[in-house]
Amino acid sequence: MAPNAPAKQPNGPQEAVLRFEDVSFNYGHNYPIVSEVNFALRKGMKVTLMGQNGAGKSTLFKMIEGTVKPESGKLVTPRGLTIALSHQVISPEDRDLTIREFFEKRFTEKVYDIDPKIDEVLEVVNLHAPHDRIIKSFSGGQQARLLLASALIQDPDLLLLDEPTNNLDTSGIEHLTKFLLTYEKTVMVISHDAEFLNTFSDGVLYLDVHTKKIEQYVGNYYDLLQEIQARIERENRKNAQLEKRIQDNKDKANFFAQKGGKMRVVAKKMRDEIEEMEESKVDVRKEDKTIRPFVIPVQEDIVGEILTISSLSIIDPKTHQPKEKSANVLMKKKQHLLLKGPNGIGKTTLLESMANGSAKGATIAKNVKVGYYRQDFSTLNFEHSVRESLLLAMDKPNEEEMRKVAASFIITSDSINKKIGALSEGQKGLVAFARLVLMRPGLLILDEPTNHINFRHIPVIAKALDQYEGAMVLVSHVPEFVEQIRIDEVLDLAK
Repeated sequence: MAPNAPAKQPNGPQEAVLRFEDVSFNYGHNYPIVSEVNFALRKGMKVTLMGQNGAGKSTLFKMIEGTVKPESGKLVTPRGLTIALSHQVISPEDRDLTIREFFEKRFTEKVYDIDPKIDEVLEVVNLHAPHDRIIKSFSGGQQARLLLASALIQDPDLLLLDEPTNNLDTSGIEHLTKFLLTYEKTVMVISHDAEFLNTFSDGVLYLDVHTKKIEQYVGNYYDLLQEIQARIERENRKNAQLEKRIQDNKDKANFFAQKGGKMRVVAKKMRDEIEEMEESKVDVRKEDKTIRPFVIPVQEDIVGEILTISSLSIIDPKTHQPKEKSANVLMKKKQHLLLKGPNGIGKTTLLESMANGSAKGATIAKNVKVGYYRQDFSTLNFEHSVRESLLLAMDKPNEEEMRKVAASFIITSDSINKKIGALSEGQKGLVAFARLVLMRPGLLILDEPTNHINFRHIPVIAKALDQYEGAMVLVSHVPEFVEQIRIDEVLDLAK
């Protein structure tokens, strides 16, 4: 496998459904996303688009969709090609629509007898609901299924999926995987879920945040990591050999130059060779930066019981109506609770009611600071700058401490004055974690904290949560992540 190798063809040679030809795009003058990028997708391919948080993957999708135009170069597609993009989150203006209205909005012209088509795609994503139900009444996982179904109903030639497994439970991921394995058209996926990607990917397009280029690989995610590591090692070896030869030639050139006469000619020739060797050195591919190991400090002035749960309200999967369920949970410092249950049972609603103090059967002790990580980042004010958001998380705002924490989460001087709303979803997640560090909470409430996060950061986050010494309530559908965290008690809402 090698970068820019011709991608694997599923059924012999196929026509290209998409070609990028020297495409460049910038956000403003100082924020390039891609620079003179070239790659092609062939009919029937299933390709993963990868890259660091904020590299511009979602922007690339918008370019393919046509809502963002390249500044130079061109995108070439066959006449009549249909494209559908499944976004990461449902837009605020769509949340008050009914299911039927939401699906009707996916088409530019009126679709008659749309209800059977809606039923068909809802079956694919394993979601059954009346068509007059309002979008905002669904859980995050159910909304993720609706987003996917809204792309599938268009039956596109090119299907673009932006983090489709976020918020999906195991059942949802299995249904999506089964669909992709049998889907005969072209698919391009952004995801940080390696196991999911490995089941169907023909190849990987890697958007390098440093070079702004697309590297094309054949194989799955694990193949990609191995190839990149091997390539870095080859480049480092070549540069080390050249450095040794350069130093040897410098020493000899200096020696001959001091001899004078004809030896100076030899010294000049050797310096010319040194210049050629310097030019032969390769730019070693820079690894994506990983956030530094961090600690979420615990609120110091808390003792005794932090959270008690005596009852809770869940959504009955058969009737879709709320019902009360008894519980017996008592949490103190250093106790971690995992909240389990399928999409739609009410996990997010329960966490939200706990965080805002409206949960009838759950009580948080007075004066306990709650660090609440929401899966949709709605606890962040999108109009605030990153700097404002971080300073507001502190009891006593301290610019120096704030910037030190920000740097550990790869929040650079370039992005610290950006509005939260202008960040990628992954960058919003890192800001949310930086706020938790600065807040020093006594109780952590975490709803799907790996959503949108670069795979390199996840072990670092898991370790910080494992070592957190306050009380913690966690919801996560990612078993590999949960396995890395100390869990003292499990509350399964489905039992």
